[in-house]
Amino acid sequence: MAEFFTERGLSLDCALSGRAGLECAAATHYDLVILDVMMPGIDGFEVLRQLREKNKVPVLMLTARTEQASRIRGLEGGADDYLPKPFDPLELLARVRAILRRAPATPTTKVLEASGVRLDPGARSVSQNGQPITVTSIEYDILEVLIRAAGTVVSRDDLMNRLYQREATPFDRSIDVHVSHLRKKLQDSDALIRTVRGIGYQFCAPESSV
Repeated sequence: MAEFFTERGLSLDCALSGRAGLECAAATHYDLVILDVMMPGIDGFEVLRQLREKNKVPVLMLTARTEQASRIRGLEGGADDYLPKPFDPLELLARVRAILRRAPATPTTKVLEASGVRLDPGARSVSQNGQPITVTSIEYDILEVLIRAAGTVVSRDDLMNRLYQREATPFDRSIDVHVSHLRKKLQDSDALIRTVRGIGYQFCAPESSV
């Protein structure tokens, strides 16, 4: 895979163990981490846990496990996306490029604020009522989409297309898990982010100024 990515113009470092991966992440700023669950030493889940203590870099997890519980565990741990093995290298490349495209080359600096929730696109930071909230890259992106569309329903399909550049499938719970994380981090989250069953989500902010 390293050769595959290099041939397509992507620059990368390879780590052959979980510990080595953490050392790389501590020493270098990366735009994306591709993290295999099955590694010698500490596994990918533990690497993700330690990585998320200090780093918000987007993480795409690879796993040979087909159980839904394993995929959900990765998302619950803070992974942005997952891809089960075996996979088509071109699909992995497509997912990598989709994640990299989420961060605009020249981000807007206009602050977004709705119902006490404040987003700074330049710093990609979130606060609520003046208190900073730590979010992952994908959580920030979902919240930004919902706030920009405050008062209207954003479908799961729309979120999947915007954030992953792929269609939603009945068994893909990525968006649902990330929204659940946001609700745990925000105050009065049930009133702020409403689930429209069978459709998607709505940020309820009648006084929003975005």
